[in-house]
Amino acid sequence: MALSKLSRSIDGLVAVVTGAGSGMGAATAKLFADQGARVAAIDINAEGLQQVVDDIQAADKAAQPWVLDLADAQATEAVIEEVAAHFGGIDLLINNAGISVPAPIDHEDYGHAWERSIAVLLTAHTVTIRAALPWLRQSENPRIVNIASTEGLGATKFGSPYTAAKHGVIGLTRSLAVELGDEGVTVNCICPGPINTGMTAAIPDDKKHIYARRRIALKRYADPEEVAHGTLNFCLPSASFMTGVALPVDGGLTIKNA
Repeated sequence: MALSKLSRSIDGLVAVVTGAGSGMGAATAKLFADQGARVAAIDINAEGLQQVVDDIQAADKAAQPWVLDLADAQATEAVIEEVAAHFGGIDLLINNAGISVPAPIDHEDYGHAWERSIAVLLTAHTVTIRAALPWLRQSENPRIVNIASTEGLGATKFGSPYTAAKHGVIGLTRSLAVELGDEGVTVNCICPGPINTGMTAAIPDDKKHIYARRRIALKRYADPEEVAHGTLNFCLPSASFMTGVALPVDGGLTIKNA
């Protein structure tokens, strides 16, 4: 006889994962599929996306790909509708897609960096949420998880478009947690720290090592799957009383003073 009543299973639930073609999104899609979710994998990179879906299907798990530029609001709305029609609903929405376009404030391309960053990193979250909300409201386990960043808790020079967008993601998460709380829709966000993904691949290993030894309590960069497990925790039926949380998954970056 079980001593607890809240489930820690997402088996059979429909999960939408954006940015699923690489990095944390790919790890999230695969982890959720491993846990029995039916995964709608979305990415602008068709080749990477198809490889992730092929890997999931080869393991006899359920996933389907949708190629999409999330900066296109009309196309995003159409894809979310297709996903709901294909799977019969939506239970979990993971807004993971990300880009990084560094630019000093006085750089000639700053306007482009700002517009693209806000469009993909922040506005796209609102578009997917608005599009998925009718189905989330019908779910018995409605969960929204937005991927922010430790840049949403601090700042790095030359990255103001990214930093502003990630601060916005945390604000959006908190506000929608309050707005949707009486409907049982939980809204949380993950703030990853230094992760080994495509965004950090250009950083030389020796510089990563120096940074990790100096700034991170665990003295290393994370694997994308370690972030995915944090995302999964917010999506469990047993996480029904957690909402409005901005959770750092950063190896202790944000608590380390020296």
